[in-house]
Amino acid sequence: MRLDINLATQPYEDPRRFWFRWGMALIGLTLVTAVLLFTALVGLQSAIRDHAIMRQYQAQIAARDNEKQSAEARLNAPQNRVIHDRSQFLNELFQRKSFSWTKVFEDLERVMPPRLHLVSIRPEMTEDNQLQIKLVVAGESRDRAIELVRKMEDSQHFRQTQIEQETSAGGQNFGDNVQFEITAYYAPQAESAARQGGGQ
Repeated sequence: MRLDINLATQPYEDPRRFWFRWGMALIGLTLVTAVLLFTALVGLQSAIRDHAIMRQYQAQIAARDNEKQSAEARLNAPQNRVIHDRSQFLNELFQRKSFSWTKVFEDLERVMPPRLHLVSIRPEMTEDNQLQIKLVVAGESRDRAIELVRKMEDSQHFRQTQIEQETSAGGQNFGDNVQFEITAYYAPQAESAARQGGGQ
């Protein structure tokens, strides 16, 4: 019988296998590092481009703000105050002339849910010359008013619709448990403008 006995003080190691394994691991780490470095460089270049575009937009906004302030200062000058007041008056007059009671009632009729009816309506001009209407509606529940707000927002004629106030109707009319005051910006020309844009 033959026994193989290793009398060496240190176990035998294959240096070629050792360096092959560590070499493959080193190559893998190098590739991962290269990919991460490339991704970081691409991200840095993209961030630099985005910052440049943002600076360009900020410069344009600042230029527009300066033009606006210059125009407002010129318009508010004492010698131009009469022209400013006259133009504001004419703008408000044109807005009031463009308001059609028939049209607004037709638009409201399309969005008014059942068991909810209009109590009053009041149009008025805001400081930035936008037409705002204030509605008072009455019905049996708050759900009907919320449905009206949603339908008004979905239409092309009403914007920023919201319930301003909710009060109990006290059973003054049959089925009217609550009253709601609703405000919204009104754009009667929205549908015609959309049609013209679609026809082009």
